[in-house]
Amino acid sequence: MGRRVCEPDRPAAAEQVLGVLRGFVVAQDPQGLGRRQERARAEQQVEHDHVAVQVSELSFHRWPNSTTSRNERNIGGLEGKPGVGAKSAAVTRTATTTRTARKSLSDYITERFDDFSRSQKDVARYIVDHLDEAAFQTAEELARRANTSSSTVVRFSQALGFEGYPELQQSAIEEYRLKVAEGATTGNGNGSGGAAALFNFDHSEFEASLGADYSNIEETARSLTREQVEASVSAIATSRRVLIVGTDQMAFFASYLRHLLGLLDVRAEIVSSASQDNIQKLSRMDDDTLLVALTAGRANPLVLRALKLARHRRSRTMSITDATLSDVAEHSELVLYYSSNGPSYIRSNAA
Repeated sequence: MGRRVCEPDRPAAAEQVLGVLRGFVVAQDPQGLGRRQERARAEQQVEHDHVAVQVSELSFHRWPNSTTSRNERNIGGLEGKPGVGAKSAAVTRTATTTRTARKSLSDYITERFDDFSRSQKDVARYIVDHLDEAAFQTAEELARRANTSSSTVVRFSQALGFEGYPELQQSAIEEYRLKVAEGATTGNGNGSGGAAALFNFDHSEFEASLGADYSNIEETARSLTREQVEASVSAIATSRRVLIVGTDQMAFFASYLRHLLGLLDVRAEIVSSASQDNIQKLSRMDDDTLLVALTAGRANPLVLRALKLARHRRSRTMSITDATLSDVAEHSELVLYYSSNGPSYIRSNAA
């Protein structure tokens, strides 16, 4: 007699219960068993390798617009020794990122100096050489000291990547504070604190001027090396003819230098303007001539032309300037720097 539809298969159920009681597993998945065995072997491999890492080759091409993928950044610093039978490198430490040193404003301006216009170079020179003053000046005051306009100062700030002059000024203040802190640690730097070292904090204009001269002499002494001074003295002593070029306010110092060299029986001549007589002096330069250029701020075109002519005539060249990024330094074999910071509208010439 046939079994009804809703009636359970009693013989099959009895056989399954009997198998369980005997310790057998009736329903087995051969594929699942294989996966479990592979997982167990993988866990043992991890224990031997100490965190083995496997990276798919496709993961490095997942970001076509990026120079470095995320997996590449995470794995770039992994290192270690693989275990016995390991298929990939083991990890003993995680990757670490090193923060690059932040450049100062002066270093960044120096690197970008050749990209600036002529007026912007004047601003760049003043900021680099007079950071203690530029950090606390307005755009108008900085433009007046650099012999340019306030709009040029703003464009210079934007050329460096700042939104405007206030952001550049804040960067200058940070660099100045860092230099003051380093000077306080070493005991050598006082920035523009010469006036504070000589007089009380509330000093007059006259005392501020004397303090600035004192600070300039100190700054000049720190910037010059004995090798630079000895090389300049040797060049003057071994030259048959010395030609001193100085225009405007530097013409006085050129005349004074000629007077001092005359006391030492050194023949020296002056070129202070583009007159016919001075042009003839420049035309007589040869390899036994030493050309000394005196500049303050932006170099006069006559000085630059004289230096270029001297290099063409194979004459020796030396410049005395108050700008570390001066154009005359590019055409001079020997360079002597002097500081000319001052509270007035004119430069300090004490150094």
